[in-house]
Amino acid sequence: MKEKFPVIKGAEKFYFKGSEIGILILHGFMGTPQSVRYIGERLAQYGYSVMAPRLPGHGTYYSDLEKYSHEDWFESLESAFLELKQQCTSIFVLGQSMGGTLVLQLAHKYREIKGVILINAALTLPAFEHLKGKTKPRYLDEGEPDIKARDAFEITYHKTPIKAIHELQKLMDMTPAILPQIYCPVLGIKSAEDHVVPPENTDYIIEHIGSEMKERVVLQNSYHVASLDNDKAQIVKGCHHFVQHQVDQGVSQL
Repeated sequence: MKEKFPVIKGAEKFYFKGSEIGILILHGFMGTPQSVRYIGERLAQYGYSVMAPRLPGHGTYYSDLEKYSHEDWFESLESAFLELKQQCTSIFVLGQSMGGTLVLQLAHKYREIKGVILINAALTLPAFEHLKGKTKPRYLDEGEPDIKARDAFEITYHKTPIKAIHELQKLMDMTPAILPQIYCPVLGIKSAEDHVVPPENTDYIIEHIGSEMKERVVLQNSYHVASLDNDKAQIVKGCHHFVQHQVDQGVSQL
């Protein structure tokens, strides 16, 4: 299945070739690689190889989004992972919102992943709960992105297909069951104030995931799309510290 509309300028996937340590970064529902580009560029400056795919139906036109299922989104992420794996010996995965939900699925399937970083990962979206089982209206109007920084801009859609919301709900509903079978180190980053995904989602993941090594960071000056918000530099530093700690631990065990 092909997208009908061209990719919005600035919403393209990106890849920065660096060391054999790779970081795969995934945007959220309705978002694009543009929303995580700052994170990717800064991590690339540390020397990592950084890849951010664009999920099908995202970053073109909102009607494209209803053509794809959560399986299609996962296959796109998996394809990017396998591509990065050809370039790198160690891979970490980072996901924001629905991107976090998808990278949990990836870590469950691929045990060789060295670590998972979650930014406001989504298991529940209260605003969409009343839409379960409904087919109308076909599209819902979207408000402004949940970002505290006034100068931030996110490429996103102004309408959401209800069919795509149902796919997101399926993905979120199936994720809690796999958490105990995920064992790699995890860094859970949550915003103290998030108007889209309750911060308790991150707490639930940290408490139920099978990983022995788990860290939690709370952002005090950002809302849901934290990768574009006031604490984005703090996120980069936290990610770098987390990755380096796992790399150092791996070396010490040789």
